[in-house]
Amino acid sequence: MSKKVLYEEVVSAVKEGYIKACKKLPENVIKFFEEALKKEKNLLAKAVFEVLIENSRIAEKEALPLCQDTGIPVVWVRIGEKIKIENLEKAINEGLALAQKEGYLRASVCDPLTRKNTGTNTPAVIHYEIVPEDIFEIELLPKGCGSENMSALAMLSPSAGVEGIKNFVIETVKKAGPNPCPPVIVGVGIGGDFEKSALLAKRALYREIGALNSDPEIAKIEKELLEKINTLGIGPLGFKGNITCLAVHIETHPCHIASLPVAVNIQCHCARIFKIKFL
Repeated sequence: MSKKVLYEEVVSAVKEGYIKACKKLPENVIKFFEEALKKEKNLLAKAVFEVLIENSRIAEKEALPLCQDTGIPVVWVRIGEKIKIENLEKAINEGLALAQKEGYLRASVCDPLTRKNTGTNTPAVIHYEIVPEDIFEIELLPKGCGSENMSALAMLSPSAGVEGIKNFVIETVKKAGPNPCPPVIVGVGIGGDFEKSALLAKRALYREIGALNSDPEIAKIEKELLEKINTLGIGPLGFKGNITCLAVHIETHPCHIASLPVAVNIQCHCARIFKIKFL
């Protein structure tokens, strides 16, 4: 038996959710800031962490955006096969447009060639995951361009192996330097094909910060990469220091025997996300 979700329900939830995402940093991210503040040795870097924590508290108290870049909306939809809703994509974009207007959020989405602004911060980038269970969830991720622009993808030779993957990830973060507003979260997608690896890297950013991959071997690589990235000395906002990265999240998918796609999607310190559960 199918379950129906009303169009208006989705519009309202997405509107409120995106506004909250832009104005309230998840508490677990703030906890990572606080832990980083304790570990950081560079005095200027410690001061930066203090400012980041204060900024998050002020934004929440005054209902102000955490950052002027309120992102291009990247939306992940997990929906059961029997869930019924009309015009889902239209409902999501309508909710996001209302969020931009009523939440006083910057409109940052434009035509890629003419550069004409759409004026509504839509259309969103929407990904769908169809599941057999009676589930309907929408995860909203406001993705800033400073970090997005520093992302990269490589079609490595299988002979590059795990060391080649690690080197590519570290070099990508090193080249990014201060541009993605560190401390960053690094999403890594390994396998699949060209577009699947990029999607895996993006999906990795939706994982709760610091939660390791369930595969012990992949979790080991995550820990190693985090340690090595933090030896780069870039530091928070590029002011040098020993905390450049808060977490590395890796997702994998089987690939062709002649291929080894690897994608790196970087998230800035303002790791905003909001999850809506309808069912």
